[in-house]
Amino acid sequence: MDWRFPARPAVAALGVMLCAGGAQAAMPVGGIDKADTLLLIVSSALVLFMTLPGLALFYGGLIRAKNFLSVLMHCFALAALASLLWFAGAYSLAFRGAGPWIGDLSAIGLSGLAPVRDGLTMPENVFALYQMTFAIITPALIVGAFPERVRFGWMMLFSALWILLVYVPVAHWIWGGGWLARLGVQDFAGGIVVHTTAGLSALVLAIMIGRRHGFPQSLIPPHSPAMTMIGAGMLWVGWFGFNGGSALVADATAGSALIATHLAACAAALAWAAVERIKIGKATSVGIVTGAVAGLATITPAAGWVSPAGAVAIGVAGSLVCFAAVLAVKHRWRVDDSLDVFAVHGVGGMLGSVLLAMFGCATLGGTGAANANGILPQLGVQAAAVALVALWSAVLTFVLAKAAALMVPMRVTAEQEHDGLDISHHGERAYEFD
Repeated sequence: MDWRFPARPAVAALGVMLCAGGAQAAMPVGGIDKADTLLLIVSSALVLFMTLPGLALFYGGLIRAKNFLSVLMHCFALAALASLLWFAGAYSLAFRGAGPWIGDLSAIGLSGLAPVRDGLTMPENVFALYQMTFAIITPALIVGAFPERVRFGWMMLFSALWILLVYVPVAHWIWGGGWLARLGVQDFAGGIVVHTTAGLSALVLAIMIGRRHGFPQSLIPPHSPAMTMIGAGMLWVGWFGFNGGSALVADATAGSALIATHLAACAAALAWAAVERIKIGKATSVGIVTGAVAGLATITPAAGWVSPAGAVAIGVAGSLVCFAAVLAVKHRWRVDDSLDVFAVHGVGGMLGSVLLAMFGCATLGGTGAANANGILPQLGVQAAAVALVALWSAVLTFVLAKAAALMVPMRVTAEQEHDGLDISHHGERAYEFD
């Protein structure tokens, strides 16, 4: 089980300590470690930076100019919405209480937080802040499935319901000591909790909302690949907080996570560019950054437990599989998952969550902490968890999307879509030319 989160049975915690070679035993007990605390403070800023402005610019550059502001609005508004929900009770439900399915409301309003988070070496308010940034970026990832065609009000209502009924329970199941954690499921930084939930939800929503006008008969080119590259660079840098901070300890595990994260992104970016050159005759800027993000998503669940060589292998595998998934979703299935949320984040996160059982083993250079059950049993546990969380996310997304649509229609009118959401929904333009 993932030793990073405190609510664990004593026997399981002992088993992981033995697999980790006693690294956890060196941690200070019952007091604040300033280095660990600073790691999470800095990492919180980096993960927030991934959404604001990283993801906003990455997504915004990939769509038409007349909808650029609408995507930025989605990301900014979701950051505010998720933060207030986290304050109001979502944090408590995810990370307080020992229930197998959901936590309790003992920290509602972020009140009564402990001076030191139980089982860790930092104040609980710092831990809560760090986890808040994950709750922000996860629903923001889904925005990439339906740009240019959904109502702002519906998006906000659906996202509020989704955070409370999809993200919070899954976070508790795996990271809060819930039933999947007790089965031994491992997820270092969010391959299941973040990328699987967001990816499957994005696919369902893309199917429900329908295609943009003109898709797939004609290409809908990005209005600013340069903006997308800038956003991707911000995501890459921010991912150091996403994966490195998830060690929750300023030690060799955090260092390993950072190295693995960077190498996986490098390998995936070049692998995507190479395949693109073979497939279409050119390596594109959008392609190389998409490959990097695929590698980052794939390494996320395993970052702190694999060797540098394992990280490179996972990055290449993630790039190749996600490239094939993009082609399948867009050209074979003809689903307008506009910015490839399912094919890159969903498929990458699921793939990495399964691969960690193999590349985390000591014989392949890993720490052994990722497969405390043994390679084959851990592989089965990981695959089952991925399947169950994917099913939960898909079913709940369908139900919540329909429920939100009873109050606010999902899709904009044909006229609003033609005019662009910047003007029709927000009364502004991203660019004014004389």
